[in-house]
Amino acid sequence: MHFTGIIIGVATFFIIGLFHPIVIKSEYYFGVRCWWVFVLVGIAATIASLLVANVLCSTLLAVVGASAFWSIKELFEQRERVRKGWFPKNPNRKE
Repeated sequence: MHFTGIIIGVATFFIIGLFHPIVIKSEYYFGVRCWWVFVLVGIAATIASLLVANVLCSTLLAVVGASAFWSIKELFEQRERVRKGWFPKNPNRKE
């Protein structure tokens, strides 16, 4: 039996789930001005996925890269959610 597909699926689920609170906390503490960090993480993970020979590791690095790039969009959408009152606004952060 080969469990690579199942491992990738479960790990993808957890990686995507991990990025949700990261986006929420990033917007809360830094606003959308930290979007470039997600770009750098996405580029680094994508390049690393091209350089790693192991299929499992390469795939998971690609998932991290794609999740980081997707988080940029989510970061700006999170700002709108905060503006609508769906999430709390950080009272200590200067705009």
